[in-house]
Amino acid sequence: MTNRIGNKDIAQHRSKQEKKRIRASNIAMEAEKRAIARAKYRNDIKGRPPVAAQA
Repeated sequence: MTNRIGNKDIAQHRSKQEKKRIRASNIAMEAEKRAIARAKYRNDIKGRPPVAAQA
């Protein structure tokens, strides 16, 4: 839950520009996480157990 101001959540007081900025940063963070995960498993073969720790 978000914090409250009186009877309204703080999220209701955010401006459209702030909401757009937050959404854009969240999308960018998720894209970065996906890129890291893809790079980590890029050369793995489906169905085969992961290779032991590489040096």
